[in-house]
Amino acid sequence: MAIAIQQLHPVFVGEVSGVDLTKPLTPAEVAAIDAGMDRYGVLVFHDQPVDDAQQITFSVNFGVQETTVGGHIRKPGDHRLGPGIADISNLDRENRLLARDDRRRLFNLGNRLWHSDSSYRATPAKYSLLSARAIPGRDGDTQFADMRAAYDTLDAGLKAEIGELVCEHSLMYSRGSLGMTDYSPEEQAMFRPVRQRLVRTHPVTGRKSLYLSSHAGAILGMPMPEARMLLRELNEHATGPRFVHAHRWRLHDLVIWDNRQTMHRAMRFDDVREVRDMRRTTIAGDAQTVAQEAA
Repeated sequence: MAIAIQQLHPVFVGEVSGVDLTKPLTPAEVAAIDAGMDRYGVLVFHDQPVDDAQQITFSVNFGVQETTVGGHIRKPGDHRLGPGIADISNLDRENRLLARDDRRRLFNLGNRLWHSDSSYRATPAKYSLLSARAIPGRDGDTQFADMRAAYDTLDAGLKAEIGELVCEHSLMYSRGSLGMTDYSPEEQAMFRPVRQRLVRTHPVTGRKSLYLSSHAGAILGMPMPEARMLLRELNEHATGPRFVHAHRWRLHDLVIWDNRQTMHRAMRFDDVREVRDMRRTTIAGDAQTVAQEAA
């Protein structure tokens, strides 16, 4: 059976059928999924009970894997999963729920802010692929926002105003908004701000999109209060209901999204009592959005 994609939202998100991700893909299947990503920005695959190795094998059809180092405060001895898999769960290495006051849990709450994965890296991510290995009994959805449609509906004057703006992104900005401001010197160096364009152009479709994230906390050449207000206004516009789709997770769902064209956030659930074990692979981008000298 050939791959088919059904659109789930008026402006983006496709549900894919006709493919088994536990098995190697044909070149035609890879091409169909890649084309679907260019069109829909987010693709949903149901009933895909992949293990970690199968998830990695599937992921690298779409590029080089991004390293998991540098995007978290977990120490080397804290890691629960093997290399190549980012642990997007509320579990410690013994598979116990993280305590309410555990610093790792508090850091993870930043995933509930609207963001684009790895925008805090000089070369930001292309695709993220998230596999649902255990889900809570209720809540814990993931919301996605289409940054292309959000850009399209801006007025011409605002498009001209923001077209060449460059932002600074850092995990310290996103976590700082939650009151997390205490970082070791090593963490401060790891989370040093990087520069990203505020408006990006897709390399295949040529379509422009806003490049927003909770990690964005400054705009070059603009006073901080003014920059923060502009970013807040753009985020409020871009995450309005007409641009947002909420994915209700099923066990063994796998969802891919394009970080260059979308934002996302995890929704609240009872994370001190219920397990949510999500495992992410990330495909690296192939270029910086702007030079990083003196960032």
